[in-house]
Amino acid sequence: MKINYNNRNFRPVSNSDNAETTNKTIFKYKQKENVLTSEYSGGKIRIGHLIGLVNNEGHIEMRYHQINIDGKIMTAICFSKPELMANGKIRLYEKWQWTSGNKSCGESILEEV
Repeated sequence: MKINYNNRNFRPVSNSDNAETTNKTIFKYKQKENVLTSEYSGGKIRIGHLIGLVNNEGHIEMRYHQINIDGKIMTAICFSKPELMANGKIRLYEKWQWTSGNKSCGESILEEV
């Protein structure tokens, strides 16, 4: 599935308990060639950035860092797999791990808004 994420916005609809994003967090994706970037904020996140690579199937390997509402910097690695929904929008299934803090793992589902 060839996907370009440029100018698409996403929000979490499901999260592990150890996640900091909420349904109020909005990710604004930009893509040039296979390089993906995003700025995001909302909910428990004051500001965050991600950078990633998109493969030919639309899968994303990314790293991100964010400052939460408690003023802490958090970092993580994430792997995301897309699904094209019936309404033409994209759903992302994510598996991630904190690279700071307790280094726990989690899963999230994001949907295009």
